[in-house]
Amino acid sequence: MKNNTSLGAILTVASMLAFASMDAISKWLVADYSIGQMMWIRYGVFCVFAWLVVRKRGLGQALRSQRPVLQATRALLAVVESAVFVSPLIVIALGALLLGEKADRTRWLAVAAGFAGVLLIVRPGFRTLDWPLLIPLVGALLWGVYQLMTRLSVRTDSPDTTLVWSAFVAFIAMSFVGPWYWQWPDAWAWFLLLVTALLGAIAHYMLIRALDYAEASAVQPYSYTLLVWVTVLGAIVFGDFPDGWTIAGAAVIVASSLYTWRREKLSAAKP
Repeated sequence: MKNNTSLGAILTVASMLAFASMDAISKWLVADYSIGQMMWIRYGVFCVFAWLVVRKRGLGQALRSQRPVLQATRALLAVVESAVFVSPLIVIALGALLLGEKADRTRWLAVAAGFAGVLLIVRPGFRTLDWPLLIPLVGALLWGVYQLMTRLSVRTDSPDTTLVWSAFVAFIAMSFVGPWYWQWPDAWAWFLLLVTALLGAIAHYMLIRALDYAEASAVQPYSYTLLVWVTVLGAIVFGDFPDGWTIAGAAVIVASSLYTWRREKLSAAKP
């Protein structure tokens, strides 16, 4: 496990861009293909990607984990999670409580500011508290726990081991679902499915490496950039141009990320 918060931040931002790009392409595919089928293909490609990464070391060697239950549980959480918007707050709180990571005022302020930016973008209305509103919150909690477990796993296992478990456990789990909803894709759909799968694999790998380089709480403000990337790609790809509130929210998110990066750099420079 290394200590390079700047590199961890860069990898997190790049990971969020890859996830947003994957989501943008998936919006075209979901009209014709089930989510179960798409995820099955995605994790199948992820397995190939993971094998290519660890092939010199050997797949059998990479699969050897000191904490197999943790690795399997973490991989399954990644399959069922569905949202990340409030998870940075959860990660900082749980990181301080469970991992002993520092949660100083700078990190809390940056994450809180980023969350305020998210609220400006989504502007949720809570006139009625219907149960579907809990779905993204549960997803956010699962994603937050997933990141904490990833950070915990790299304390004992290499990033390659974490990558392999992420791919193969998820693929096995989706193999119970994906084939039941299979619809044979045409050539263009195959291309898009493979692109989304490769983007997802790269995104997961960069996030694993980010959490190897930096504390989970240190990179959380950068997770909010996912919403910025989604907004930008929505405008470019679908012509969904943001309104003033969305632009303001994105500006707050970017500012909070830059503030965190600057503070971490200054902190690292102190003797």
